[in-house]
Amino acid sequence: MNRKLGIGSALAAAAMLVASNAAASDLLKVASGGHGNWDSSPCEVGNRAGIFKKHGIDLDILYTAGSGETLQAVISGAADIGIALGTGSVMGAYVKGAPIRVIGAVTTGANDVYWYVRSNSPLKRIDDAKAQTTIAYSSSGSSTFVLAQEILKVHHVNATPTRTGGPAGTLTQVMSGQIDIGYATAPFALKQVGEGQIRVVAHGGEIPGADDQTVRVITVNAKKLAANRDLIARFMRAYAETVDWMYSDPKALEVYSAYSKVPVGIAKQGMTEFYSQKMLDPYRISGLDQVMADSIKLKLLKSALTTDQITDLFQVPRPSK
Repeated sequence: MNRKLGIGSALAAAAMLVASNAAASDLLKVASGGHGNWDSSPCEVGNRAGIFKKHGIDLDILYTAGSGETLQAVISGAADIGIALGTGSVMGAYVKGAPIRVIGAVTTGANDVYWYVRSNSPLKRIDDAKAQTTIAYSSSGSSTFVLAQEILKVHHVNATPTRTGGPAGTLTQVMSGQIDIGYATAPFALKQVGEGQIRVVAHGGEIPGADDQTVRVITVNAKKLAANRDLIARFMRAYAETVDWMYSDPKALEVYSAYSKVPVGIAKQGMTEFYSQKMLDPYRISGLDQVMADSIKLKLLKSALTTDQITDLFQVPRPSK
């Protein structure tokens, strides 16, 4: 009798231990565009390095073809968190009543984006583009959609912006002749640049004022934020810690390389030449007036958001001290 009670107690204790361990980490579903891009990699890298686990979080990461798909996943609740959404598209969705909030920045600045052609393309410079020339962007409302329009203005040329999805699919379409000018975000396709397969014809750093604009953001489903503010704040602390680690420990490049399949040397080139740590500061939100002005021109917004709307949309947790 006592032996049965002892076994029963042991089983109960074991069950409680399993339940306790299961409850120790909260699961967040993350939708992310830009698979393999350095700026959108903190969730993947931090998850593999155990940084999110240290903050009591497990991530289930789904990769999308760009901002549009990511936005829909967060709005529908299929994903709790959305990574690398174009700021203008998020604003446009919010004013239409979408249940979405911004909790941080993915990228502030456009130094990471570049445009390229095949090495044998008749286009020697982007200035040679004509109205029938196709220039790629990932999805409607994405940062690459906005930046493609802006780079054409800088060079005073017309071209036809064309949706091509992610960087890998874009490269395939450029190399097969379906698209004239492709886009990429470093370090993607730097290997092909180095091998002479493609030529860079324009760079996001050429766009005036872009350095201070938060072009891609981290979003959350509004219901998830309202129900789990502490969890979302922990997520942001883990995200920020991951960014710090990516710029302080060479092992981070190895983790990134294993995930992205980008050689460590090229990954390091992308980090040092295209991204400063300041660009990836998740607590830095800036240049919203210019983002709204550009979004209005591109018909992503009808008018600028009010101060109250900005306050309601941008609910970035305070960084830990």
